[in-house]
Amino acid sequence: MSEFSAAAAAPASGEPVAPLKSGLPGGALAWILQQGARDPYVILITIYIFSPYFSRVLVGDPVAGQALVANISTTYGLLTALTAPFLGAMIEQYGPRKPMLGIVLGIMVPALVALWWAMPAGGLPLMATSALLIVLGLVYNWGDVLSNSLLGRAAGAVPGRAALISGLGYALANGLSVALLIFMLWGMVLPGQVDWPGVPHAPLFGLDPAKNEPSRISGPMAAAVMLLGAIPFFLWTPDAVRTGRSWMDSLRAGIAMLRDIFGNLRGHRDVAVFLSARMLYNDGMTALLVFGGLLAAGLMRWGALEMLAYGISLSIFGVIGGLAAPWFDRVLGPRKAVQLEIAGCLAVLVATLGMSREKILYFWSYDPAAHAPIWGGPLFRTAPELIYLGLGLLIAVFVTAQYASSRTLLIRLCPPDKTAAFFGLYALSGTATVWLGSLLVALATAIFKSQVGGFLPIAVLLGLGFCGLFLVRGGDPET
Repeated sequence: MSEFSAAAAAPASGEPVAPLKSGLPGGALAWILQQGARDPYVILITIYIFSPYFSRVLVGDPVAGQALVANISTTYGLLTALTAPFLGAMIEQYGPRKPMLGIVLGIMVPALVALWWAMPAGGLPLMATSALLIVLGLVYNWGDVLSNSLLGRAAGAVPGRAALISGLGYALANGLSVALLIFMLWGMVLPGQVDWPGVPHAPLFGLDPAKNEPSRISGPMAAAVMLLGAIPFFLWTPDAVRTGRSWMDSLRAGIAMLRDIFGNLRGHRDVAVFLSARMLYNDGMTALLVFGGLLAAGLMRWGALEMLAYGISLSIFGVIGGLAAPWFDRVLGPRKAVQLEIAGCLAVLVATLGMSREKILYFWSYDPAAHAPIWGGPLFRTAPELIYLGLGLLIAVFVTAQYASSRTLLIRLCPPDKTAAFFGLYALSGTATVWLGSLLVALATAIFKSQVGGFLPIAVLLGLGFCGLFLVRGGDPET
């Protein structure tokens, strides 16, 4: 059956979800929207807007800021590693995921709104803001476990549909992020800096750039999008049926199931090898996301205007990655697709580390004062900036495609009746070493006294994960 078939997916209750004219059932479309509305938190807060503001303004030094962000990531990575597998196993025994996802939403929305008060003086102290970021990172990862475990139910039994929905979720996430970044650029950053037709004369909502309000508003904006995008999901995406166990009984049964899964991983050899490899390469990918904005702001000395434009550009190409992932999965199979995506990231990362405002790809010096601007626009006027932007666009494609393909590969390898439990282990594989990767970034940054030096462990993690996937059997193209 075609992955664009209009056949409805059946939820756990056995009652069909009515298909929509697009060929995907309403529950699948609602899952895609919920995924797309969750991820602008990553784009706005952890990468392009709030994190550079946190480093540049609240900390006041790019190198020290990168080290502190690494410590924050280390902390919530450790907490996720300690809790996510138990959450996934427990919820598998309990049944419905939506009640817990409602709790996740109830924590994240107020915490994101609170970032508005993160100011150098007269607002949240630096340590309180750091604590909020730790809570947000931990609870967001919990939400990933719960949401991902419903992907198979949203897709139904149609071959290839899970890969399509997974890729469309990330494509929509990047599309929504582009829309938000363009809105911020048009209505909050460009006003007062350019006299272009259609651009407001002053920032919208009375925001004051001198108080960094265009950066601080990113938290409430991410909260609003996340809340609105979750409504159709709670209404239409099929949930698992209640098993009748209490929360405590479910936790005890989940721990027993985890013990059984870990004790019988030899029976799931390829899942175990895949999760071990992902433990390495996903840590590298996550570090690229978490620290990529900080690296661009530091190496290129870009401000809010350039970072918004950079984020918009990369998010647009992230849409391409989400759309390309199902095609890669179909043609190569998800295992080889993930390897291709890792190799692409590694090659582009190595090239990126050879860039600066005065240097191109390690070997060519560039004096901005001795060269006329490439064009007369307000940003990205030099050759190093344009090349750096182009490399960033390629990374966006490969990173987004890898996330979608990895999720599809796990669904292909794991037993269907243990999806949530294995997604708990999936979260563990993505976070068990993220604390180590972040710690290595912090240590390397301190040792080399440079942001570039801090990125060297990321390249090693990507390379090791790429090699580990050669040991995985399965994940070939569907016939």
